[in-house]
Amino acid sequence: MKTIFNQLIVGLTSTALLTLATFTSATEFTLPAYEKLTLKNGLTVYLMKQDEVPLVDVVAIVKAGAINDDKAGLAQMTASNLLLGTQSLTRQDLQEKLDFIGAETNSSAALEYSVLSASLASKDIDTVMPLFRDILLTPAFDKAEFEQDKARYLAGLERQKESPRAKIGQFFNALLYADHPYANSLSGNVDSVQSITLDDVKAFHKTWFSPHNSAVIVTGDIETKEMAKRLKSLFGEWQGEKITAKPSKALSAPSQANVLLVNKSDATESTFVIGGPGIKRSNKDYVAVSVINTILGGRFTSWLNDELRVNTGLTYGAGSRFSSNKEGGSFLISTFTKTSTTTEAIDLALKTYSKLWEKGLDEKTLESAKSYVKGQFPPKYETSSDIAFLLAEMFVYDFDESFINRFTQQVNMLTLERSKEVIAKYFPKENMQFVIVGKADEIRDSVKQYGKLIEADIKDNKINLQ
Repeated sequence: MKTIFNQLIVGLTSTALLTLATFTSATEFTLPAYEKLTLKNGLTVYLMKQDEVPLVDVVAIVKAGAINDDKAGLAQMTASNLLLGTQSLTRQDLQEKLDFIGAETNSSAALEYSVLSASLASKDIDTVMPLFRDILLTPAFDKAEFEQDKARYLAGLERQKESPRAKIGQFFNALLYADHPYANSLSGNVDSVQSITLDDVKAFHKTWFSPHNSAVIVTGDIETKEMAKRLKSLFGEWQGEKITAKPSKALSAPSQANVLLVNKSDATESTFVIGGPGIKRSNKDYVAVSVINTILGGRFTSWLNDELRVNTGLTYGAGSRFSSNKEGGSFLISTFTKTSTTTEAIDLALKTYSKLWEKGLDEKTLESAKSYVKGQFPPKYETSSDIAFLLAEMFVYDFDESFINRFTQQVNMLTLERSKEVIAKYFPKENMQFVIVGKADEIRDSVKQYGKLIEADIKDNKINLQ
């Protein structure tokens, strides 16, 4: 999702600061009223009027992403091809129409969803909405455009295939999730993408882009009744198979500590992550976990950054994060250091992490983090686009507006005693997973102390976990 907020488009709405939440103080606010309805064909619709500025944001989200790939990179390739023309307009004609009125569109995929978005002036709704519908439902899937896009995509993968920071996340997910679909690579690799055909893209779109599996969200300067009528007219005839979700494969915690050593023979530094299982996005303690992670590695003045950067100079930056999906997620610590200080940096990261249990938090540190988190929260939801993507997240990840409405309350309720419970429950302590990308011959003997050693090369597309 990874989250949706990492993919917010830059355009008109990203610079227009709207008062989208009802503030009762500097940090207490509630999500404005919105309407949610389901069309006869199964399409979910969210509508929210916010008319402070004459802007509208539209988001279409489909519950299909990399976890549904049968060839790695297929969801992303399908999303990319949506904007390459429709059955009635070439890519150039479509782009000229949107550029002329200053409307912006974006499409992308993530692990569990694909998303199409548009930002526009409210006066252009009549022009943009039919185009948006055609982009989503009847893309051209033109052979020549597909091949050009595929060539550009492959060139990007070629540039990244020996980049530790570009590939370490894929290696970590493969190690942590093993044969679970969460191990699927969003971007794919050169071999998998090379094998993707236009027919594969068409089949993915036909299978997963269904009204039963999708939502359309419209926020901004709209009249909700009028927009509801408009959406019924535009999308009411959209047909598709009713998708029956397959039973989710259970996420299992690692049974032992593993060290995946990824060789990059010309490396002068080691890039590493240390982690384990995390939490699902709908977890009731999501906010509390976020506050504690802020202390550990979620801000510049975090414990990890202080120890590894400020106090010892072992790196230029260190942090930690939770990546939350629908059924579960991951926690990881990440940084890099010169080859000769690899184990020194790993040991210090582990020692700093262990402070959560050995020393715990103190009142001053906790209150500082709570203030920081509350201060950072409102800017995330200032624009029409922000709110549209929040509603989209709610659709995909099965949480509701209490995340917004009770956010400040949940932060304030976090006490030192409660923090101990949260740390014990959600921050992984045993059987940690390590991925280290660096010059294997120089660090192999020193890193095998951390767990079962598994080796790979940075150019590998798959790893053997046996």
